[in-house]
Amino acid sequence: MTKQKTHRVIEGVWRIESARIIGALARMLRDVGLAEELAQDALVSALERWPESGIPDNPAAWLMAVAKNRALDHLRHAKLHQSKEAELTYEIEGQLQDAAPDLEAAVADDFGDDTLRLLFVCCHPVLSTEARVALALRILGGLSTEEIARAFLATEPTIAQRIVRAKRTLSEARVPFEVPAPWELKERLGSVVQVIYLIFNEGYSASAGDDWLRPSLCEEALRLGRILAARMPAEGEVHGLVALMEIQSSRTRARTGPKGEPVLLMDQDRSRWDQLLIRRGLAALERAALAGGGYGPYGLQAAIAACHARAITPGDTDWLRIAALYDALAQLTPSPVVELNRAVVISMAYGPESGLDLADRLMAEPQLKHYHLLPSVRGDLLAKLGRYGEAKAEFERAASLTHNTRERDLLLARARDCTREPGELC
Repeated sequence: MTKQKTHRVIEGVWRIESARIIGALARMLRDVGLAEELAQDALVSALERWPESGIPDNPAAWLMAVAKNRALDHLRHAKLHQSKEAELTYEIEGQLQDAAPDLEAAVADDFGDDTLRLLFVCCHPVLSTEARVALALRILGGLSTEEIARAFLATEPTIAQRIVRAKRTLSEARVPFEVPAPWELKERLGSVVQVIYLIFNEGYSASAGDDWLRPSLCEEALRLGRILAARMPAEGEVHGLVALMEIQSSRTRARTGPKGEPVLLMDQDRSRWDQLLIRRGLAALERAALAGGGYGPYGLQAAIAACHARAITPGDTDWLRIAALYDALAQLTPSPVVELNRAVVISMAYGPESGLDLADRLMAEPQLKHYHLLPSVRGDLLAKLGRYGEAKAEFERAASLTHNTRERDLLLARARDCTREPGELC
């Protein structure tokens, strides 16, 4: 195997195994930053040795063993001044035994509890939302600083500084490496699912840049959501989150045209929707319902997505049920954005005039002052009512507010299609 191919294999193994390795080291060292540093040392060793010696039969176990040896060396050197060598060895070996009594079992345990603990640490409330997202992508997603910066259209130094500060904050706050106690779980779990969905949503509808979608971010978020659901099977809202991401991911192939241009939901070729992901999503939604307590915000959104997934054609969509689900969502998590989405649904269920009445009430909302989807929705509803001149102005305003190139092109195209001529469509 050539050196280039070996490096590709190493990169693939690292992307899959890095979270598990860092999680195991963090449990030993109680320091996420140091754990990542020593895990990176193991990666460097693989890059140096494997092109010459060949890829080991179990590359994951090799990386885990080298990384844990690095951690053992660190612990030994850190305590040399406190103990005699014999006492120190006994103490450290005890710590290592507690941390991973069976190396092979730890490696074979697919995304074990260490990964779950690491997820909760990266999403600790002591960090800002931006820091949680960046750190989770770095530590759990295995993305480079360059990849994260590109995904969120930030500079590399900005992202690097954000990650460094997050690690320092966790260290200074002495955040324990553990899944929260039951009485803390609800608050902490909310932070975790929020971060996972923020990552997913940025991939599903990129807020800026030249691409409409960033599938790699959706994949990372879905992977993290599946890990969480597997380890917390009694948490209905976690299953709701997974259901939502599975069903929305099923549309990926249909959401862009031949040139990468956006294709809106009602215009998509539904034969291109991934039926496996839809079945997985519907199964997760059923698990959310069986968990009891009713749907939370993610479960309700997943139920809405399920209505679209079950509709063979746009005309088969059960808009009355979707409207009822949005009513429940608005009561559970009232916000101007939910109300705007509800306006769209009301227009489909009861006519564009009803939807426009709701959208017009949101014009004075400070949170939506620079939100491009408000004029976009109003433009669509005005066009359906034949008020093409007003619709054109709204689409142009929406285009001026969006930071996504693909979306801007779509909105400007809709503005050009609008005309004051009677009978013309927008």
